[in-house]
Amino acid sequence: MARASNPRGTTAMWVRDHLDGLWSDEDFVAWYPRDGRPGLSPAQLATVSVLQFLLNLSDRQAAEAVRCRIDFKYALDLDLDDPGFHHSVLTDFRDRLAEDDRADRLLGLALERMKAAGLVRERGRQRTDSTNVLAAVRDLTRLELISEAIRATLEELAREDPSVLDALVDEQWAKRYGRPVRLVSQPSRPVGRLKDAGQDAFALLTLLRGRARGRHAEGLRQIFLQNFVPDSRGAVRPRSDDDGFPPGRLRIVSPYDLEARWGCRGDKRWTGYLIHTTETCDDDTINLVTDVATTCASRNDSTALSGVHDRLEQRKLLPAEHLVDSGYTSVVGMHQAARRTITLIGPLHTNNSWQHRTQPGFSRDAFTIDYDRRQVTCPNGKTSGDWIEPPAQAPYLVVKFDRRLCDPCADRSRCTRSKEGRSVTFLPRDLHKLQASNRQDQQDSAWLRTYGSRSGVEGTINEFVNAHRARDCRYRGLAKTHVQHVLTAIAVNVERLHAHHAPAARRKRPITAFQQYLINRELPIPRWWRQGAA
Repeated sequence: MARASNPRGTTAMWVRDHLDGLWSDEDFVAWYPRDGRPGLSPAQLATVSVLQFLLNLSDRQAAEAVRCRIDFKYALDLDLDDPGFHHSVLTDFRDRLAEDDRADRLLGLALERMKAAGLVRERGRQRTDSTNVLAAVRDLTRLELISEAIRATLEELAREDPSVLDALVDEQWAKRYGRPVRLVSQPSRPVGRLKDAGQDAFALLTLLRGRARGRHAEGLRQIFLQNFVPDSRGAVRPRSDDDGFPPGRLRIVSPYDLEARWGCRGDKRWTGYLIHTTETCDDDTINLVTDVATTCASRNDSTALSGVHDRLEQRKLLPAEHLVDSGYTSVVGMHQAARRTITLIGPLHTNNSWQHRTQPGFSRDAFTIDYDRRQVTCPNGKTSGDWIEPPAQAPYLVVKFDRRLCDPCADRSRCTRSKEGRSVTFLPRDLHKLQASNRQDQQDSAWLRTYGSRSGVEGTINEFVNAHRARDCRYRGLAKTHVQHVLTAIAVNVERLHAHHAPAARRKRPITAFQQYLINRELPIPRWWRQGAA
């Protein structure tokens, strides 16, 4: 009946026909206890979750599709009269996925099945890029932040132990925190209300002292310490610039998502996370997503690269060449990738010192480094042997020229602005050669052509964002957001494989009258810009 109603098949039907399902129940044995009532098939729930993100369905719509759509029943091997399950089961399954590294293992299981089918291979070429993801929270002022943190804690205590609140909550508390806090752009008495909210938070935390704190109570404690300063007399005042604020990578922006952070890239600012997408890009294979990483928005891209390689190594899908942009590259990262026999292809950051920007200035490249004698010679022939290896600047080395050598020099203004002598910072021998080799490779046309294929991953990012709504988080928290991204990655892989193996299902654009005119007269028809003329 599924074949009769869908002669060309659907993506859901293709999964069962060509991959025999992406996983089996035996793959999820460790996720469930041995005793208790038997649950629903985890393999079926995982398949429904992937199809849900493939078609951008809500939990209710996905559960309804299992009950009503014949291609879903075909993919899940269900009888036509099977009633399916309640939509809340999908929420419970995602909660299991969010534990430990189960989401990454789910992607690994799918890639293992695709690797067995010859659709993806190790030691090819892969590329990685990132984009911002918006957390499922609204931007809050300091007054809204502390007020909502108090309200979330009160809700948590009211569910777990309401009697605790009897000694604290009165009519004024009910008025301030009995409903969600939404203030106008210019609220009345903002400074006084902020002090009152800080005093309320301090009183609530004092009441909870010595008790086990829940997630929202712990969030209130951190938000309070980040935004207020208590004194020994019990008075509380808001933090000022003189008191100092925590760095952006630690600062909580919402009591409902304690892991979301402010992110900034150029003029772009957002609250949420970063998603790092890695895919294959060999010329003779289908581009498949091999890894997805979700990190805080305040983290640099380069910090995510080692984790990407670790997971690819576990899946036995390490690339021979890895294409990344300058946000991921560093000399140390290239050296670590080379230990795994990975060639990290991407431009290193240029020298931004004022000596390099000012011509003619004496930049670091103008100095001669003798690693064997542990000394550095300046462009005017002066030699310094003051070779320092400071632990705080590892792996960099530092050589300092004595002031008595620099003061009489006629080129001192072109070399240093320090009252002391010139200090030269450079890398160890192996890393220095690697850095010089990379900057020389960037002038080679073959390297530029190879690196040019990195831009294709931006199309995958666009597919995540626009086709599967990955820009906005469906759920709160880093772990659940990562589950969303992993399921989206598997859905993208399934969609690409189905489109490649079922070209007849794709509608071809008909030839226009003018194009037919050009064909009749054997004139070239321009194609898209990457292919050139026909």
